[in-house]
Amino acid sequence: MCAGHRRLDNLRAIVDRNRLQQGARTEETNPLEPLADRWRAFGWEVVACDGHDHAALYDAFVSPRESRPRGVIANTIKGKGVSFIEDRAEWHHKVPSPEQVELALKELA
Repeated sequence: MCAGHRRLDNLRAIVDRNRLQQGARTEETNPLEPLADRWRAFGWEVVACDGHDHAALYDAFVSPRESRPRGVIANTIKGKGVSFIEDRAEWHHKVPSPEQVELALKELA
C-alpha cells in the first residue's frame, strides 16, 4: 500500500505464479485470484508474462511504465521440463535421489 501511495516507480516485485504450494494447489487452500486486481487495488501497475521466457521477463521489467510500482506476475510451471516433477505439488519440498537428478538433467539437455 505504501509503495503505491508513494508512487515508487523504481520499485519492482515479482511473483512466481506456479499455482502450487506445499501439499496442494494454491486455489484449493488459499485462493489468490484475481491476483492482478489485488495488486492494482494497492496502487501497483501489473504486468503478467511467461516466467519461463527470459525476453518476456526482461520486457516486463524495462518496458515503459506508469508512475507507480510494478508487479510482475511470472506465470510458471514448477519443475518445467522434467517429466516426473513438472506441475506436481509433492516436489515443492521433496529432494531428488541421485538417479532422479541424472534423469532430470538428461530431460533438460
